[in-house]
Amino acid sequence: MNIGEVAQRSGLPAKTIRYYEEIGLVAPPRDANGYRAFRESDLHKLAFLGRARALGFTIEDCRALLALYEDHSRASADVKRIARLHLDRIDEKITELQAMRGTLSQLIEACAGDNRPDCPIMEDLAALPDHGSG
Repeated sequence: MNIGEVAQRSGLPAKTIRYYEEIGLVAPPRDANGYRAFRESDLHKLAFLGRARALGFTIEDCRALLALYEDHSRASADVKRIARLHLDRIDEKITELQAMRGTLSQLIEACAGDNRPDCPIMEDLAALPDHGSG
């Protein structure tokens, strides 16, 4: 398969596929003319990577998961550990986003939203960080 076909079948842009090759996640052989000749196994790896990235796994997580995917004697505990760490990062991000939402919601509620220039949102954005003076 050429890169266009594998891009269509994997759902990944050709640019992403080239990047994955550049960083060593896939290594399709080259034809005599120098063009990539993707195998069915490359397509499966690319689909795997696309799904993992869609779930938010980092490139390094993907590298580790791909190594486990190719290791048929892998322990599922190793896969679960990587997924659990990623879920923990997602939970942390959700907590941060909820805090941001709460703060922004309070600021919006406090702002009159009229023609006057005073605005709690602008005051909050312009405030210097409190590093604890003491």
